[in-house]
Amino acid sequence: MRVALVHDWLTGFRGGEKVLHELAGMFPDAHLYTLIHVPGAASPAIERLAITASPLSRLPGAARHYRKLLPLFPRAIERFDLRGYDLVISTSHSFAKGVRVPPGTPHLSYCFTPIRYVWDLADEYLGRGWKRAAAAPLVAYLRRWDRRTSSPGRITSVVAISHAIAERIRRAWGRAAGVVYPGVDVARFGAVEPRRGEYFFMLGGFVPYKAEALAIEAFGRLGLPLVLAGDGPTRAALERTAPPNVRFLGRVSDAELDELYARCRALVYPQLEDFGIIAVEAQAAGKPVVAFGRGGAAETVVGSDDAGGRAPTGVFFREATPESLAAAVSRFAEIEGKFDPAAIRANAERFSLENFRAGMKRAIDEVLL
Repeated sequence: MRVALVHDWLTGFRGGEKVLHELAGMFPDAHLYTLIHVPGAASPAIERLAITASPLSRLPGAARHYRKLLPLFPRAIERFDLRGYDLVISTSHSFAKGVRVPPGTPHLSYCFTPIRYVWDLADEYLGRGWKRAAAAPLVAYLRRWDRRTSSPGRITSVVAISHAIAERIRRAWGRAAGVVYPGVDVARFGAVEPRRGEYFFMLGGFVPYKAEALAIEAFGRLGLPLVLAGDGPTRAALERTAPPNVRFLGRVSDAELDELYARCRALVYPQLEDFGIIAVEAQAAGKPVVAFGRGGAAETVVGSDDAGGRAPTGVFFREATPESLAAAVSRFAEIEGKFDPAAIRANAERFSLENFRAGMKRAIDEVLL
């Protein structure tokens, strides 16, 4: 079967690229189309595919400043020639699902979210002042484009990464979506030997919706040690003003990440997440999660007040404020001894790679009928 994969951009190896990595394993002979490709930025399995990048990828500075090319992305994604394929699978949080597919070619959209900076998180990205006003025409255009390119004429079937995203798709696109949770290498993290916790840990993306600033302010009030790994646009500014009990590590290797999970007391997860691979990784390592109790985390973490009586794997906070997060951390400290690493790991098994592959195979079979 001739398969085309379409992904927004290949500039790093984050959650979306982990999903693409699994699809590359399922379809090693697929042709991959993307807006921006930084060679070597993704996994070897992805890089081995035949990759076609848009002409925007050749612009000077595109590798670092690709976000500034956002107004050009809709036209660029629609210019790919996808004739001759039996199946098109797009993995997208923004533009990839907008490809033009020839009539009769099935297109399965695996949706991480409708474009978050023009829908639910426009305020977080653009603010409410002059910047938001200046961006208003572009936001309106992208909303129209997003709705138009999500129609049945462009996408045969939509699969969301969580029920929270399926609801977001319903509101933004007016379409129903199935749900297949992304896969996590729970076997790898299950091999991590948990040790007595020394600090709270956060793996940040350092973009507005990841809420690192909220966590830093909460831990500044608590005075407890918080270790932040990862990098992104807001890191430098946050690091300059962070209190001394907050430590920044930058990018870390897989081995370093395993060690960070092993030695932490809990993962801090303050953002409204679409699914939340990191929260599942921490649980696979036997570590509880202090999480914002909405979005994907509400589906992957079992709260300490679970109505069904399941073994808890974390503590939720309900308001996106430093005060609410600080109260949840204090609550966690009170009941920390009640968390069972084995039960936490068992919960993570629901999101295994095997379950993801089986779910995607079912979705693909349905779209090919």
